[in-house]
Amino acid sequence: MAEGPLNVTTVSAEAFEKQLVSSYQRDSDEARQMMAEIGNEMDFYTVAGELPDREDLLDANDDAPIIRLINAMLTEAIKEKASDIHIETYERHLQVRFRIDGVLREILRLHRNLASLLISRIKVMARLDIAEKRVPQDGRMVLRIGGRAVDVRVSTLPSNHGERIVLRLLDKNSVSLDLAALGMSQQNQRHIDALIRRPHGIILVTGPTGSGKSTTLYAALSLLNPRDRNIMTVEDPVEYELDGISQTQVNPKVDMTFARSLRAILRQDPDVVLVGEIRDGETAQIAVQASLTGHLVLSTLHTNSAAGALSRLQDMGIPPFLLSTSLLAVLAQRLVRTLCPRCRQPCQVSTELAMDMDIPPETTIWQPAGCQHCSFTGYHGRTGIHELLLIDDRIRTAIYQGEGELGITRLAGSRYLTLRGDGRQKVLAGETSWEEVVRVTESRLQEEE
Repeated sequence: MAEGPLNVTTVSAEAFEKQLVSSYQRDSDEARQMMAEIGNEMDFYTVAGELPDREDLLDANDDAPIIRLINAMLTEAIKEKASDIHIETYERHLQVRFRIDGVLREILRLHRNLASLLISRIKVMARLDIAEKRVPQDGRMVLRIGGRAVDVRVSTLPSNHGERIVLRLLDKNSVSLDLAALGMSQQNQRHIDALIRRPHGIILVTGPTGSGKSTTLYAALSLLNPRDRNIMTVEDPVEYELDGISQTQVNPKVDMTFARSLRAILRQDPDVVLVGEIRDGETAQIAVQASLTGHLVLSTLHTNSAAGALSRLQDMGIPPFLLSTSLLAVLAQRLVRTLCPRCRQPCQVSTELAMDMDIPPETTIWQPAGCQHCSFTGYHGRTGIHELLLIDDRIRTAIYQGEGELGITRLAGSRYLTLRGDGRQKVLAGETSWEEVVRVTESRLQEEE
């Protein structure tokens, strides 16, 4: 503890941040040496030196090596189209991994002593409490990297060897809000285009976290003309800003929940309402009532299949007679990695694989190989596979009578192309591999068995 009087000085926010960062650079000589070693292994700094925009994050002339590392790390993540950065602290090292095309990939390992420097700097950037290490924290920052606006969501979590951080990257310039570009078949595109123009009802998109549900809904909304319709959304968070559409973000800290936001939106005379996610029975009830009173409602659910959404909504308290009246369609989807076009190789399927895929023996398909372009993974980019359940009169009657998921699937018959069926078509077209389709639909198969 310091003795004597304390002198309090008012400083600008910028000066305070610089001083705060400086306080966490006591081991700068050791850190510089580590950064020099890292620089020989990873070509992070080349991209940073080529940015012309003075306002760009990477154009900051700061000598602090930990800041240069963070800037370069973010640049590399954007260049590799990573969706997440994992910074994990262990007993003897600090590990950095990128989630690229849905799969985690180790990028580098750092000395354990760098953990507090790296994590503290990121917490400063996200305006989190750097002194609080006992509880999880969530923050957000908007950065400019390579002249592009990138929304970064930051999540911290205490662990037995210190904090770990996950950064979710949302590069708004890298996503195409076009159904064809998202891998949707022409037939499904026609169905979605017709559904989105219905005056009322509910359209649901289902799938696990990170399967592109929100992007699909945004692409569907982009088919509409906002000039002759009042289109409103409630999201957590707002991922993409759409011209002519009113978007509201939930804020649980002030009790601005999905349910409360949705009630308020319905008093704003909307034609189309997008609800980011139906998380509870209250939100589900309001969404159903909205669809029955002249509104078109779009939302998402976490289920393994399209037909599984029916059971999920009933578990939330929606009675079958309301569900059968309000539901228009359910679209289930997954994202599969696409084969690298530079190194994919043709092969003839084995008898066993032909039986698994339900295709003729000796059919030629493509398989991953690996080259420098795809970082020797055999894959580059992702596309969607979909199953669309259209609620016609037969299925509506079955829902009203309480038919289960398997019964609904059988009733849909040949018109119901499953996730694996759509995936098989993409395998035969040379877009992906059967191993990828199996990987992302494995939970669905286990459920059916």
